Amino acid sequence: MTNAASASSTGSAPTWPVNAWYVACTPDEIEGKPLGRQICGEHMVFFRNGEGNVAALEDFCPHRGAPLSLGFIQDGALVCGYHGLAMGCNGRTVGMPGQRVKGFPPIRTYPVVERYGFIWVWPGDAEAADPAKLRHLPWAQNDEWAFGGGLYHVACDYRLMIDNLMDLTHENYVHASSIGQKEIDEAPVKTRIEGDEIVTSRFMDGIMAPPFWQMALRGAGLPDQQLVDRWQICRFSLPSSVLIEVGVALAGHGGHEADNAHKASAMVVDFMTPETTTSHWYFWGLARRFAVQDAALTNTIREGQTKIFAEDLEMLERQQRNLKLHPERRLLLLNIDAGGVRSRMLIDQAIAAGQAGQAPADQRSVAAV
Repeated sequence: MTNAASASSTGSAPTWPVNAWYVACTPDEIEGKPLGRQICGEHMVFFRNGEGNVAALEDFCPHRGAPLSLGFIQDGALVCGYHGLAMGCNGRTVGMPGQRVKGFPPIRTYPVVERYGFIWVWPGDAEAADPAKLRHLPWAQNDEWAFGGGLYHVACDYRLMIDNLMDLTHENYVHASSIGQKEIDEAPVKTRIEGDEIVTSRFMDGIMAPPFWQMALRGAGLPDQQLVDRWQICRFSLPSSVLIEVGVALAGHGGHEADNAHKASAMVVDFMTPETTTSHWYFWGLARRFAVQDAALTNTIREGQTKIFAEDLEMLERQQRNLKLHPERRLLLLNIDAGGVRSRMLIDQAIAAGQAGQAPADQRSVAAV
């Protein structure tokens, strides 16, 4: 299926690549029950069969068109909650009380992969779905890291969230009470290309840590009232993820390259999964390399992140409303926007390549922007 076909249910031009892996849900969301979710304009239902394998079908019962996600799991099959038609993982009917239904044509299935603590779905051409194309997440398979996160439904174009994450200048304004500080405005931001990633970075040396990082320093067993070197390295990769290396190190110990004994470092995890052209699913979290056995600290950090991201949501959703009210307005671009602009160029290239049935263009083609 092409991008244009996938976007047909949204009633507008496609704004996402479909031949790509997106985070669909977390394992706990389908524990013992089906989950309905719209992804890239497609209504899907996710569930586990009797062997524990994850399946994704179109959320449409072939009998009367009811959403299969309103049903239940029985004997490893997904049973429609309207009349009891049972569906298998392969999209074929497997039974219905008192009826002969095994000759029904199958409904659409979607390739899925369970890896790194997430369930991923490929909404495009199933024959092109190669698990090897899934972005490698080494921190998710390493006992030296601890992870805690959550999920938001955000009423804005997923690309607005990418813009937001690839330019952290807003922290000094939106997050003034937690991670913002004046040095963010003062430190130069650099944008570059590394392989298939767009990277923006900012380094701040010899500063006092803001409240969130003071808490992190204490959690790492380090003093929280000494000067530190701070860093933010944002990495965008297709189709829609941003991983941000963040941290502070006691000043004079090497900053980003400091030994773990002198720093509190982490990876902010951001996966944006488009729902419609003006809404998305935002899977967020933080993987850290200090005090990894401290479950209480994981919960404290998760609570802190929840408050921080809630501040982003109000801004982004109201930004989306303004853009919808004034579609003719041309927005101004600054040097701090380079990361978001280049990320959008990669997305546009991937969409165009998908429509033409080609592989995405060489990422280096955006280097001159």
